[in-house]
Amino acid sequence: MELFESLKQKISGKGLKIVFPEGTDARILGAANRLNADGLITPVFIGNVKEVTETLISRGINPEGFEIYDPENCGRFETMTETFVERRKGKVTEEQAKELLKDPNYFGTMLVYMKIADGMVSGAIHSTADTVRPALQIIKTKPGVKSVSGAFIMVRGRDDNEKYIFGDCAINIKPDAPTLADIAVASAETAALFDIDPKVAMLSFSTKGSGKSEDVDKVVEATKLVKEDYPEIEIDGELQFDAAFVPAVARQKAPDSTVAGRANVFIFPDIQSGNIGYKIAQRLGNFEAIGPILQGLNAPVSDLSRGSNEEDVYKLAIMTELQDSGFDKQLLSTAAMIAALILIALLALNWVAFARLTKEKGWGIYFLVVGIFYCVASVFNGVGLILTLPVALCFILAYVYRRREVLENK
Repeated sequence: MELFESLKQKISGKGLKIVFPEGTDARILGAANRLNADGLITPVFIGNVKEVTETLISRGINPEGFEIYDPENCGRFETMTETFVERRKGKVTEEQAKELLKDPNYFGTMLVYMKIADGMVSGAIHSTADTVRPALQIIKTKPGVKSVSGAFIMVRGRDDNEKYIFGDCAINIKPDAPTLADIAVASAETAALFDIDPKVAMLSFSTKGSGKSEDVDKVVEATKLVKEDYPEIEIDGELQFDAAFVPAVARQKAPDSTVAGRANVFIFPDIQSGNIGYKIAQRLGNFEAIGPILQGLNAPVSDLSRGSNEEDVYKLAIMTELQDSGFDKQLLSTAAMIAALILIALLALNWVAFARLTKEKGWGIYFLVVGIFYCVASVFNGVGLILTLPVALCFILAYVYRRREVLENK
């Protein structure tokens, strides 16, 4: 199945909302209209309600299904101002906050932070700094993440059968080793989100010591940091691109590497090489470059290239919403595991109570009711058979124990 058809199925019908701060741009209008018509998202525009509505109608777009917020006339504005001042922890005054929130990117970012919208796509007109700055100040990075980075998903071929992640191509100009390690981990997570089994190559002009410089040492150190902190990630470096990508070259230059010749996530040593690399692949290799996806934030915000077209906007919005779905899944997974532990603890207590307090006449009903409770609860908490099977085993053992006790007493 073509990549974006698969992604569309994942977000369809969830009632997700994306903020587009640049709602007067023709590319944004066209993409937002398609996204709305396809039932994928509710577009959220920022500006004067009358003017935005007239713009939509003048372009033959039905404004029904769009949400429009006017910072100059918004019932939530005072609450947003208070929240912004609190979030900035005294770094802005109330008057400064009100002025900043008149900026569409700041206002849109606040909508995401306050969960009025699920994500934001900007950058068709604004610079990367204009998009990223509000996100860093308001949404901020995820726990444990020190830096934000920008990755592109590179797609080519029939049914998008060639898929790669390039990072960082947008944010960090000269990342140090810890930042480069952060970029690698975030890019691996992004790859997994788009059904790419990540095999991460830390790129350099050197392969396994063939060149010597501080730039090479930085890549080697970053690779080491990832391997130590995230042993589950398949990663290797330093690798030249041909060694990372071409199996025959990998056999010669890095024969012991499990990543060389098989890499699908490419981490560039600095923004110059990353930015040049993705544009060469796009213009000479006929790859479609979608992004950059901002990685490491607490909520999804994406930064369009100012050279993007309507199709780029359409696809980046889909990818942005998928990020939001991914965060929800992680939270649900964590909640499910906590619930599972609680259920197991309760099971142990009930088993003790069963063994000590129940009598022969009542064991059957007790076994049936409590057993059904735990099995149903485990399924609803997303643990399913993983918890249901040991629960069933414990109850069988409890039954055997009780029957034995009853026979001995006779």
